[in-house]
Amino acid sequence: MTDLDGENWINELESALLEECSAADVYCICKGRPLPEQLRSDIWQICLDVRDKGNQLNHFNEIFDLTNQTALREDCTSFVSKLGNDEEDKLSVVSDLESILTFYCKSRNLEYERNNGWIDILLPLLALKGQRSTTYNLFEAIRDTYIPQSCNKKNGNVFHILRLLLQYHDPELCSFLDTKRITPDMYCSTWFQSLFAATCNLPVVINMWDYYFQQSDPFFVFFLSLIMVVNAREQIMQMKNEPREVITATLINMPCALEADDVGDFCSLAQYYALKTPFSFRRDLIQAIYSEEKMDSTTISQALCLPVSVNELIENCNSTSKLDQVRFFLVDCRPIEQYNAGHLSTAFHLDCNLMLQEPSAFATAVQGLLSAQKQAIVINSSAGGEHLCFLGSGRNEEDQYTHMVVASFLQKHTQYVSFLTGGYIAVHNYFGEHASENLQDHDPTVCIVCAPNARTKTGDLKTEPSRDLFGKISAAMKSKSAEVKGKLFEYIVNPNSSPVQERHVSSTDKIGKRYRNVAPVFSIDDDQDNLASIQGAESEDPREIVSLQDWLQSPDIIEQFPCEEVKLNGLMYKSYLIVTDSHLIVLREISEKKDIAEIIVRRPLSAVVRITAKKRHPELITFKYGVPDGDSVLISDMDRFLIPNASKATKVVSDQIVKQLKCKD
Repeated sequence: MTDLDGENWINELESALLEECSAADVYCICKGRPLPEQLRSDIWQICLDVRDKGNQLNHFNEIFDLTNQTALREDCTSFVSKLGNDEEDKLSVVSDLESILTFYCKSRNLEYERNNGWIDILLPLLALKGQRSTTYNLFEAIRDTYIPQSCNKKNGNVFHILRLLLQYHDPELCSFLDTKRITPDMYCSTWFQSLFAATCNLPVVINMWDYYFQQSDPFFVFFLSLIMVVNAREQIMQMKNEPREVITATLINMPCALEADDVGDFCSLAQYYALKTPFSFRRDLIQAIYSEEKMDSTTISQALCLPVSVNELIENCNSTSKLDQVRFFLVDCRPIEQYNAGHLSTAFHLDCNLMLQEPSAFATAVQGLLSAQKQAIVINSSAGGEHLCFLGSGRNEEDQYTHMVVASFLQKHTQYVSFLTGGYIAVHNYFGEHASENLQDHDPTVCIVCAPNARTKTGDLKTEPSRDLFGKISAAMKSKSAEVKGKLFEYIVNPNSSPVQERHVSSTDKIGKRYRNVAPVFSIDDDQDNLASIQGAESEDPREIVSLQDWLQSPDIIEQFPCEEVKLNGLMYKSYLIVTDSHLIVLREISEKKDIAEIIVRRPLSAVVRITAKKRHPELITFKYGVPDGDSVLISDMDRFLIPNASKATKVVSDQIVKQLKCKD
């Protein structure tokens, strides 16, 4: 850009300021460039919509009597003492800071809390050297518009959103941090609370806010934070042997390395990632994030992957534009009979039942899926895209298995994985009475929406060939599955013995003591149980709340294993599997409360009759409880966990049970 070009855009900006202009007008002129110093205050007021706000401090009674007034004054004094101003200027700045923050607390009925980012936000505003009333208006607008209202230790859901973004774009790095038990709130709280003002030097903050306010996108802080973490990837991945405190400290200080000249590239990269991310999830969440509205903690913190709305999916499928930054490859994971009763023509079918019933066929189907995805992208098909969007039925009875399929892709660090909110039911409802016109092979007599009580069997469905490419590929995969049937259950621990027959405990069965000299059966195999009939809804009984560290340091513990409890509805909870000399205990972390956990499982080791694992997913361990009954085993209940150190965990539990049996004998 020539100097003349530079003068032209500044002249154009000056002319716009003389008229009524908006943040969008400013962005069209400035295009994200750093603003001229003499115009910055006026432009920020336009972008933050406070130009005509007036002097709100006229309503301040100048009484400084907050509950934490002393702490507020000390923080203001301490902060200003680090600045290079002379003593007279420092007194003036301290006075302005205390007045602004005191009035803000009183007008919002808030208590002042230390290290909340407020003073950090005010420093760049004071650097504008504007009137105190203008500084207050800008501060209030930034707090209201750009700082997530749920951004605090008591509500960490906003940070789970950042984790979902990191998992979407860099699943391997996300998995590494998860393994180290480093959650986003540990390193980016100050980033969110102060818009990086607490960690970046003043010139960097000024340039970053120039770009930020021109964008008028509050959600942009998530992508700025994402870039901070992704840019540190190589350094962080090399710290695998470092304690998590060291890794966390490194992440916290990442913004400190930014220079003013880096800001343009930094923000442009964040904008690129924003364009490469489905937009519906932020559109659906933004109101809750930036208002006092309470966020649904279950929906956010326990989301398996990034959610996508049906509106975005359908618009994406119908779009013919080549400029779209996000193109979906839709993976329909419903049972084959549901798929044959109606589906989107662009959907590739991957039967989720194959994962449990025929893992070899499932692996073949996944390879076919990835191959079809590559081919669709090469030929620029409307069905092709880098971004995998998984679709379930929208009913928990089937989606619990769909979640397991999604989890298997995430475990392999597959990039760009999302899940359609509401599943097939949401798609059907989107089309309403026009469903038959828009869904391939739609059959109202067996469609789960049109006939929710219908019972379908694969053999009863029409068998004419599907008209879409992916339907034909899916049929081929289904045919392939028949070839590998019968090779499903391979026993590693007892390869020469046939598996013990199992049946479920009924209300009339007696649960007695373990038969003498009958050892429990341990195997690494594919579960044969009807999981849904064993593991029902989670108990609503109140659970015991304990100190996590106190428990982990207890002398009664033989071994402890960080893990994730896996529920059949797809939800996963960070937990600890604890083995004592007599019990198997599981503590589930409470995300909103540091060092606090719930006792979810407390099982006597004598009740464990089988320990199984998926052959293709050896870290997914299932503990089954019951008693031997002759040549069969009565299975009464089960728990499932994803344990990184699964082989050691199963050995410790097995050894302890054998030890117990020997002691009894």
